[in-house]
Amino acid sequence: MKVAFYPGCVSKGACPELYVAAHAIAEPLGLELDELTEAPCTGAGVLTEQNPDLADSLNGLTIAMAESKGADVMTICSTCQGVLSDHNYHLQRDEKRRERVNATIGDQGFRYSGTAKVKHLLWMLFEDIGIDRIRAAIKRKLTGLKVAPFYGCYILRPEEYLGLRERPERKTYLQQLIALLGAEPVEYRGSTKCCGFPMLTFNREKSLAMGGSHILEAKSKGADVLVTPCPLCHLNLDGQQPDAARSMRQEIGVPIFHLPQLLGLAFGFSPKELRLDHHVVPTASALEKVELKV
Repeated sequence: MKVAFYPGCVSKGACPELYVAAHAIAEPLGLELDELTEAPCTGAGVLTEQNPDLADSLNGLTIAMAESKGADVMTICSTCQGVLSDHNYHLQRDEKRRERVNATIGDQGFRYSGTAKVKHLLWMLFEDIGIDRIRAAIKRKLTGLKVAPFYGCYILRPEEYLGLRERPERKTYLQQLIALLGAEPVEYRGSTKCCGFPMLTFNREKSLAMGGSHILEAKSKGADVLVTPCPLCHLNLDGQQPDAARSMRQEIGVPIFHLPQLLGLAFGFSPKELRLDHHVVPTASALEKVELKV
């Protein structure tokens, strides 16, 4: 299955281990990743607030690039999913906005028509690839591992743009996948809340407390690891976790996996192949649960 692969900024920059893992799991899933190497950043929602016309043009350009390849957009980032879906939704319905976008991107040889869908890998696993293909790719059941899902904001809200009203089951795909891979899903309130990343630059202490409290709640419920479909959430929950622990004056020490890394473990890839030795919070404690070492 060919997809126009949009990895997002974080998986190519701050956390390149996530990009590596995404490529690793593509073949077992039958995915042909035709990467949108020249696509711009979505603006992560911030640009939409400050300059909506520019945000329309940038996101419209990305979708137009996918259309030129005759493929739908696949992202591995909840934030990218939300922002691209938002703009795609409105551009499909607003002719004047489409005209402005096409007037801007036309000189680059692209035209937005609104035919391409935007889908996160998490959604594609259930809606396009199918659980039979996932089961066939599993070589290592993650039995004994307790995994807490952490969705991130943009893949759940607002429901209208994301198709959650038509497909409410998308709200439970992470739990379903964790169980399918042989691990035990951990239920906790923080799984659908914000990680705190958007306020990191202007209220760092509040941001650290938000992320830290979600991890600690999951830990109190028995979680060995958190898994997220969002590189920005991963960056905040993993990269800022030591600072969160210092700020909250409480040990945390819970590894954070990105979705393709959890899949990769179940598909038989080694921790090194998935770059699980590149995290800020050591992953050894979680790997020991499935008798693996970094």
